Amino acid sequence: MKKNSKKLRKFAAASLALALSVPAASAAAESSKDKTAYVSVREAASKLGVEVRWDQAARTVTLVKGGQTLVLTPGKAQGVFNGKAVNVGGPVQLVSGKTLVPAGFLSGIFSQPATPGETNNPEASQDAADLFLKELQAGNGAKAAEYMSPAFQKALPVQAVNGLWSNYEQLYGKAPSKPAARTEQTNAVYRNVSYLLQWGQMPVEVTLRLNGEGRVDDMYIGPSSSGGYQKPAYDNPAAYTEQEVRIGEGQWALPATLTLPQGEGPFPAVVLVHGSGPHDRDSSMGAAKPFRDLAVGLAAKGIAVLRYDKVTYEHTFKVAADPKFTLKKETVDDAVTAVKLLKQTPKIDPGRIFVAGHSQGGFAMPLIIDADQSKDIAGAIVLSGPSLKFADTLIEQQQELVARVKKLGQDPAPFEQQAAAWTQIAQLVNDPQYTVDHMPEKFPLSPAYWWFEQKNYKPVDLAVKQQTPMLVLQGENDWQVTMNQFNEWKKSLQGRSGVEFKSYPKMNHLLAEYDGISIGAEYAMPSNVSSALISDIAAWIQKK
Repeated sequence: MKKNSKKLRKFAAASLALALSVPAASAAAESSKDKTAYVSVREAASKLGVEVRWDQAARTVTLVKGGQTLVLTPGKAQGVFNGKAVNVGGPVQLVSGKTLVPAGFLSGIFSQPATPGETNNPEASQDAADLFLKELQAGNGAKAAEYMSPAFQKALPVQAVNGLWSNYEQLYGKAPSKPAARTEQTNAVYRNVSYLLQWGQMPVEVTLRLNGEGRVDDMYIGPSSSGGYQKPAYDNPAAYTEQEVRIGEGQWALPATLTLPQGEGPFPAVVLVHGSGPHDRDSSMGAAKPFRDLAVGLAAKGIAVLRYDKVTYEHTFKVAADPKFTLKKETVDDAVTAVKLLKQTPKIDPGRIFVAGHSQGGFAMPLIIDADQSKDIAGAIVLSGPSLKFADTLIEQQQELVARVKKLGQDPAPFEQQAAAWTQIAQLVNDPQYTVDHMPEKFPLSPAYWWFEQKNYKPVDLAVKQQTPMLVLQGENDWQVTMNQFNEWKKSLQGRSGVEFKSYPKMNHLLAEYDGISIGAEYAMPSNVSSALISDIAAWIQKK
């Protein structure tokens, strides 16, 4: 369930749109209105070394070079360059699928400093991400806000920015003044600039998410996930292709990867739904990437897989600003949207779309099925998912961990202290006097609403009323979701048709086989999802 106590404490602080390029056009065209010479954006950008991206949903063209970002909209004579309006010299044209701009505009704009009109500013040529990080570290909220989007400014006001960095230093220790590494990566939603900092003994990753206007729209700060992952033996790159797609629209859109088997299809497909806490699309944890393993393993067996960055990972601070954030917003809504996306995707069999939920994703599976009003989900797969109430699961998890530590002969005192703290929280949640309308003062986890809104939800009670085929799989070496949870699934659903169960003796919570007694320490070592588990999932899907 919860990966560790730190992740729990940071719980809340956490339509298909392909990444298409603009088609090439002829070298020049003429405006029928003013005879201004126009050129193809694609061709002009290529000569300048500028990356071009077309957003079909927003109908905008984004051009990126280094730290400079230009956003153009067909029909408009103004663009947005590094967050500021600029005159294009004539309306941007879209002719037969080709985007055209006045000749000389792109070469002129990308020869300017990064901040137009501030040529004497030594910071003008720097990336907005670097400048924002500098002000964040200095505790200068007012200056940092100059590089933030309006949505991010609303979620993280100046006062909060002032002390944010020092709060993280209390958690991780004194931060170095300069990052050990800086990387950039563009997905279907953001340009992401990541900084790796060696914070004491903890490698910490700071990722700033920049929107199409070049402004910081959110960020993620947490332990680095670059922990020595190794590809599994069953990963055969010749068996599949991958493409970047986007789930949903607007400020909550999520970047995703669609893994397609080679061939024409149509293929059955699986949506992967994360456990609790902020997770990337690979569900990276330590040296493991279980969702990536599932994607390549299933694709090799003829099954497409869609996996996406979780909303608490991609929009961490905007989510944290929602005082009424719920399990539905965190997990259910995006899973249903992903299913609808697959239903409209070429090469996917719209009648054979499945959802597989790991940990909290399995816990929410009956809610996902219930929210699937169009009955698009052909089957559900629960991967080490709790069957009981969340608070009860938390208590059981901590008791199991203490018992295993004692069995290993280790000092149980720190684990017993941790268990006592979580048990006290769980008891507060279970206290019948508290509801979403009457929550305890100073509840230690934020947002408290999340905990009390679903305090009485018990997955098996809803699942027993449903008819969607279900496969429940469980690791017997899992301390985070115990065999007691699995046995409750079996007991409660024994009278229901269309449900199958299987457990795996050595499998831990990351769906990998581990010979020792799992207490989570092994997550730091490279591991891969069990090939037997992947084969069983594939066989079950192929029967449907």
